[in-house]
Amino acid sequence: MMIIAVVPTFFLKKPAPAVPAAVASDSLGHSADSAAAAVRATGSARPAAVAAAPSGPDSAAHVADDTVVVRSPLYTYRVSTRGARLVGAALSHYRSMAPADSNGVAELVRPGSSLLDVTLLSGRDTLRLDRWAFTPSARALDVSGAGAPLTLTATEGGVTVALTYTFHPDDYQIEVRGQARGLPSTGGLAIVSLGSGIRNTESDTVQNHQAAALVTKSRNGDAHRIDFSSLKPGIPDTVSGPFEWVAVKSKYFVTALLAFDSTSGGVTGAQALAPVTPEKRPTSADVRASVVVPASGAFGYTLYAGPLEYSRLSRVGHGFDDVNPYGWPGFRTIIRPVAIAVRSLLVWMHVHLHLPYGLVLTSFGILVRLLLWPLNQKAMRASMQMQAIQPLMKQLQDRHKEDPQKQQQEMFKLYKEHKVNPLGGCWPMLLPMPVLLALFFVFQNTIELRGAPFLWLPDLSQPDPLFIIPLLMGLSMFGLTKVGQMGMEPNPQMKMTMYLMPVVMTFVFLKFASGLNLYYAVSNVASIPQQWLLARERVRRAARMIVEIKTKDPRARV
Repeated sequence: MMIIAVVPTFFLKKPAPAVPAAVASDSLGHSADSAAAAVRATGSARPAAVAAAPSGPDSAAHVADDTVVVRSPLYTYRVSTRGARLVGAALSHYRSMAPADSNGVAELVRPGSSLLDVTLLSGRDTLRLDRWAFTPSARALDVSGAGAPLTLTATEGGVTVALTYTFHPDDYQIEVRGQARGLPSTGGLAIVSLGSGIRNTESDTVQNHQAAALVTKSRNGDAHRIDFSSLKPGIPDTVSGPFEWVAVKSKYFVTALLAFDSTSGGVTGAQALAPVTPEKRPTSADVRASVVVPASGAFGYTLYAGPLEYSRLSRVGHGFDDVNPYGWPGFRTIIRPVAIAVRSLLVWMHVHLHLPYGLVLTSFGILVRLLLWPLNQKAMRASMQMQAIQPLMKQLQDRHKEDPQKQQQEMFKLYKEHKVNPLGGCWPMLLPMPVLLALFFVFQNTIELRGAPFLWLPDLSQPDPLFIIPLLMGLSMFGLTKVGQMGMEPNPQMKMTMYLMPVVMTFVFLKFASGLNLYYAVSNVASIPQQWLLARERVRRAARMIVEIKTKDPRARV
């Protein structure tokens, strides 16, 4: 079941459709006619302001570049006076696991990234604010209390732009309010950069790059995701809004532009452009979003630059927690509620019971088995009843092998006579599967489990480097199957399954998160006592039922 559910998803990924260049230009600014005209007037595949945006620190070297440091207990943000862009976002509560960082604080902004660079398009005017020198209202900022504003102002060519960033001490959201004076009365667009992706913070760079994506959420639809790895280098991929939010994510962190105000145009479009590099699959992309600037020149949005903590994402609202999906498309509707519930329970046990996550998983595995004990009892007893009437079923099959319809009627009659439910032994055994699948996604996406050690395991969200826990999981599965077959008649197929399945599952789980293997192994071991008790009961019940069947039907050969 696991192989059928998991393996096809690696081969059936839909590539992101290529967007023609002309369409890309129009859709990025489709919600404002005058701004769209300005975009088309550039005559390039992308708006000139977007295409020519700088990607490194030397693109506007003639402009003084000072840095305003903004600190709170959660973060240290750094704002450059050149372009008023965000050049640093270090998260105090999270360490970087990248080999080059020596376990320092997790930094989200890539070197030379253009996060929060703004280009104003109005009529035929293109104002590249990344080339402007802004004057800050403070040279450093310690955030406390209700919040702290930082205003950066610049004037060039008769146009004055003021950008006010408001920081909060207990949140990763930065409120941005802009005011442009001297623009034409038609208004325009603000092309806001979300940078080239999240800086690598993980030891497994391949897995982190696989999670890199642009995610958008329309006001009347679900979240739409474009993986960086699916982009065609040099060809822009554009999606049309309006959007409530546009986000760039890695495995555990995200930077997102939030625009929830329904009275404004909001985010009208977004575009991702992967650079042309020797890499087989892109691992970065220049991401930009367009925001309507009304005739008054006032515009605004909110930047979230922080971790993918589900509790924080859900408090933001507007489906922002969808940026961190639990489950593949198609499975998500079923798996996501279970994954969120499991994640909440694990975090609650860790916080309120003061248990390390390894013991939380051990306790959770035992708890699940205790809760499923009555259902497993019912399933195994139904299986015993089916096993006891097998001789009679064989006789019916031989007697009516030429008449399948009659055979089916007699079999249902036999079930009814002996009060046997043919499906009673199946569905209770499937109930743990959603929990197991949900845990797979919990370990893939839950930042609280990132870097959590246990015994010899350095990180429960990563595979066991010594492969001990997958082997223990396989052994526990073998032991559970061995005990479960006690009292059954010898069956070559069952015997082969007993030896083959643990080997297959060990191989499948070898590279899965060690925490998932720990849960599965504990769950198997916790099931062995019940299997042993039921096996003893099976032997007694089988002998008793055989006697009863022979008494009712002397023709039965038992």
